[in-house]
Amino acid sequence: MNKIIIIAGLLFTCLTAYGQVGGRRSFEFMNVPSSARAAGLGGVNVSLYNEDINLLYNNPAAVGDSLGGYISFNYLSYFADVNAVSFTYKHDFDKWGSWYIGTHHFGYGDIDSYDNTGAALGDFHGGETVIYIGKSHQIANFTMGATLKYVNSSIDAYSSNALAMDVGGVFKHPTLNLTAGLVFKNIGLVFSDYTETSNSKLPFDLQTGVSFKPEHMPFRFSFTGYNLARENDIYKGGAGEDSPSAFDKVFRHVVVGAELLISKNLNFRLGYNHLIREELRLEDGAHGAGFSYGLMFRIKAFEFAYSRGGYHAAGASNSFTITANTNLFLRKRKI
Repeated sequence: MNKIIIIAGLLFTCLTAYGQVGGRRSFEFMNVPSSARAAGLGGVNVSLYNEDINLLYNNPAAVGDSLGGYISFNYLSYFADVNAVSFTYKHDFDKWGSWYIGTHHFGYGDIDSYDNTGAALGDFHGGETVIYIGKSHQIANFTMGATLKYVNSSIDAYSSNALAMDVGGVFKHPTLNLTAGLVFKNIGLVFSDYTETSNSKLPFDLQTGVSFKPEHMPFRFSFTGYNLARENDIYKGGAGEDSPSAFDKVFRHVVVGAELLISKNLNFRLGYNHLIREELRLEDGAHGAGFSYGLMFRIKAFEFAYSRGGYHAAGASNSFTITANTNLFLRKRKI
């Protein structure tokens, strides 16, 4: 197949990256939030602890030993024909500790292909998948975790494969409602590439953050630093400032999230990602780019969540999550 197919597919893949700093590495789909909670809080969070099994995808230490037996399914409606589905399950094996497995798949739908003269060659398919397994271990106020990931990217007849690992930790304050997290994401290597001349790279990143709930207030706030291992590139082809201030440059590495904790079974979420807002805005305004919101409610053993992430005037992403506590099912069977 003509080389133009590869170019078109790779350019399309780059759309999944956050802001304009994406696209310089392969497998950027792993940086798109895989759950409604992450999407609703701005897309990145590594400090929330024991709140959501899906956050294991963000930080392998985000869940302690208490969420064993939880299973979750996620669906993301992105742009055009791009959709993503993911699955996560965690189980405690007594003396073997707590382990989890999961998968995250991006499907790009049908993509038109053309030869060098512009003649149509029909359409082709593209998709990317990560399959992961990991373990977390809690020691006093610290939880450590690691995730091993197999990553595949397929564009028509071309594919690339990699092995990656996330290593992270979370500290939970013994008296205050405060947690802090740190994670090294996508450490690894590409062991087979699209072509002999391709030079695919994993999107390595260092992320850190803190979450806290002020006493006697129904709010929880999160501040997350990301893209800390990448160059501080500023996209100058849009409608933003040609020379952003130092504060602007720093804030492009920060995601802010807030949750209104109405009750144990109901809460609302709000997030702000400054990088997305500044680099995807139009000349006449940002049109909601960078802002996200969502809600969660529980009914017995099930938790339902929805989030909407603002990217551009052209549209937004919609995330849906269903989580179930299988321990309650097993308990009913025993009774």
